[in-house]
Amino acid sequence: MTNTQTTMDKTLTHKDIRDLLTCFAAAIELDQIRVDALMPEKFNPYYDDRMWRNWRRDNLEFIDQLLQTVDTIPSALLQGLAQLTVTYEPAIVRETIVCLFAEAASGGYPPEEFETAERFFGWLIKDASCRKARGEPLNGDARGLMMQWLSVTDPLRIAEDPECGYGFPAGFVS
Repeated sequence: MTNTQTTMDKTLTHKDIRDLLTCFAAAIELDQIRVDALMPEKFNPYYDDRMWRNWRRDNLEFIDQLLQTVDTIPSALLQGLAQLTVTYEPAIVRETIVCLFAEAASGGYPPEEFETAERFFGWLIKDASCRKARGEPLNGDARGLMMQWLSVTDPLRIAEDPECGYGFPAGFVS
């Protein structure tokens, strides 16, 4: 059996999903700390601190909501997520998951569309699959590839907004 076949046979666990969401929340909290430490002149004059602070808070509340339902994710969906990890570049899934978080936190979809981790990750599989055709199987285990879905710095891509102006810190890590 090749390394790729072994990778594709590996599935994800509820703990893996919980770890992903917990790490995402921690990255959002660290991003707020980093932004709070910036000098005022780093910001665009139109930067709305309260709006972006609320945006981070709304995303953290949504992640907390998902964490409460992680254990109800069926094994078939965990297998689908594992398949997603080994067939799509992490950057594609990272972009998709950030967009879904934005839709969920902003109320862009009816609340019931994302009310559970099962529904949210079902949407993730569907949306990521629509963004790009499947690629060659990736090397690495499903959990390690999944953890690449989150960006350690600026996980919600706020720094990319033209009204922010503060940009990425030196030594940016994706």
